[in-house]
Amino acid sequence: MKKTIAYPLTILYYLLFGTTLGVFHLLQVFSFRVFGYTAHKKTVDWMNFFLIRYLNFLGTHIVFEHPFKLPKGRPLIIVSNHQSTYDIPPIIWYLRKFHPKFISKKELGKGIPSVSYNLKHGGSVLIDRQQPEEALELIKAFAQKIEQKKWSAVIFPEGTRSRDGNPRKFQKKGLMTLFEYIPSAIVLPISVNNSWKLAKYSYFPIPLGVRVTFKTHTPIDLIETDKEVAFSKVEALILEGIQPTTSM
Repeated sequence: MKKTIAYPLTILYYLLFGTTLGVFHLLQVFSFRVFGYTAHKKTVDWMNFFLIRYLNFLGTHIVFEHPFKLPKGRPLIIVSNHQSTYDIPPIIWYLRKFHPKFISKKELGKGIPSVSYNLKHGGSVLIDRQQPEEALELIKAFAQKIEQKKWSAVIFPEGTRSRDGNPRKFQKKGLMTLFEYIPSAIVLPISVNNSWKLAKYSYFPIPLGVRVTFKTHTPIDLIETDKEVAFSKVEALILEGIQPTTSM
């Protein structure tokens, strides 16, 4: 019964979702071209606020636990497990004052209203996974910009999303590159739970009443921590915070 009810509500959600992407695409273009980075960023922030709120029509409840006070004037490396595309809007909105930027696959850089424009013009980096050497150079340049601007680099070190909530092994090269080229960073580990359930039926319908949690863990100061130790610690913290998967 819940799945049956989810169909019309999912259609309503996608109507709101698609309209928002279209409207905010125009707003992004205008704000970026006329007012520059700051106005564009605020436009993107509020777009993601609405994308989160529309999930409430499906009974989705998103909890973002972030009890830590982070130092000002330091770049961040935000490291998270990855369960669905719905991991991204809460990170953008709830950590918006830290200017989160993403390492994304190049395919997302075209064809998606609002999303593609933000990835190309908002400070993120688009990489070709089939060209690892070129991708590494792009990540280095991206990391250097994060260090300079004191922004935040967001990375999902599993490389791809987990379709059942069970974490994949962390890939080391990308994260260690960020550690090397953002040496003054604070590393913020995040454990995401139950986001995968929103994609359980390949995003149609979206199940009703899912509780998605984001839990940040004790930040790690790269200035005071060996990079290898930092990698092991961040992986352990994230994995410890991932709940065993259960059926719905």
